Amino acid sequence: MFPGGQPDMARLLEQAQQMQQQLAAAQEQLAQEEVTGTAGGNLVSVTMTGQGEVTAVTIAPAAVDPDDVESLQDLIVAAFRDASRAVNELTASRMGPLAGGLGGGLGLPGL
Repeated sequence: MFPGGQPDMARLLEQAQQMQQQLAAAQEQLAQEEVTGTAGGNLVSVTMTGQGEVTAVTIAPAAVDPDDVESLQDLIVAAFRDASRAVNELTASRMGPLAGGLGGGLGLPGL
């Protein structure tokens, strides 16, 4: 496993620092990226950053019916859910490879 049975602590610390830098860079990249969720055939759209901050909500005039406010509310909720799903997918694609590196990358049992 390790030469002499002991891990090289300096090497482990260096790898941990590199991983921390990579995670910080990935988080910064997520903050700069945007995704858009839609509902009702694009009647409602919600734009979020990769960190889940809402930056825009767009409602098409055709979605506004004063006699049917509940449908518009449902479309808004659905667009938020779609945008949130897109954020989760983006996060997994950016952070997944880094999280996978925790297992074998540091060579520590249980990580």
